[in-house]
Amino acid sequence: MIVIDAHQHFWRLARGGYAWLTPDIGVLYRDFEPADLAPLLARNDVTASVVVQAAANEAETHFLFELAREHAFIKGVVGWTEFDAPDVARRIAALVAAGAGKLKGLRPMIQDIADGGWVARPRLDAAFAAMIDHGLVFDALVKPRHFGALLSRLQRQPQLRCVIDHAGKPDIAHDGFDAWARSLERLARETGACCKLSGLLTEAASGATAADLAPYVEHVFACFGAERVLWGSDWPVLDLASDYGAWFAMARNLVASCATGFETQIFGANAVSLYRLDF
Repeated sequence: MIVIDAHQHFWRLARGGYAWLTPDIGVLYRDFEPADLAPLLARNDVTASVVVQAAANEAETHFLFELAREHAFIKGVVGWTEFDAPDVARRIAALVAAGAGKLKGLRPMIQDIADGGWVARPRLDAAFAAMIDHGLVFDALVKPRHFGALLSRLQRQPQLRCVIDHAGKPDIAHDGFDAWARSLERLARETGACCKLSGLLTEAASGATAADLAPYVEHVFACFGAERVLWGSDWPVLDLASDYGAWFAMARNLVASCATGFETQIFGANAVSLYRLDF
């Protein structure tokens, strides 16, 4: 069985550009490189990964290309570009060329943008049109306050392949189920978006268990079905709340409960299909 970690990160502090990564963040304030992840993948029988940008600059995307060329387990890169740039179509084409098949998607860091409606701005149409032309996936790093704007974007350009990172970041620690659940259901029903089963432990209270996450995971599967859900670790951000092996085991148990018989798809095949990974 091919197992894909569809959402992980690397960073090298000396490169700079990680505005969110400050010393007060504790365990995350150090370099995290492929040599740190490779033993975790081997220990958990994870075949390969998709690395996702952690800095809002194009140098980050080229850095990830370098790592992907050096380490065969990195099957895809989700990078960054300036979606507002007047020459965004040229920028995206240049990144596609530089990636030589490794660029699978792009991710603007929407959760950090003050304007909650940013993703629906008409001036971004050209960026998303270029993504459609190049077959790239839009990784939507959103919170529930962005769901309405995301719905508008996906309805305006329905050919855009989209995956919602971290199930839309529900506020699990503060019982934020209801508003998240209603809006997520509409997104799933009215668009073709997929959803990542990732990042949930860091949205929950310290020491959260599978039982704490179960209502949220059950709702994800009720909305998207097993064919539109893919698993990711969100490592090393995951280390704020748990560790790789513990989250993987918890996710396997939750999937066994909520989507019995679809483990192969959720833990591998769906990511291969969405990101068009080569094996």
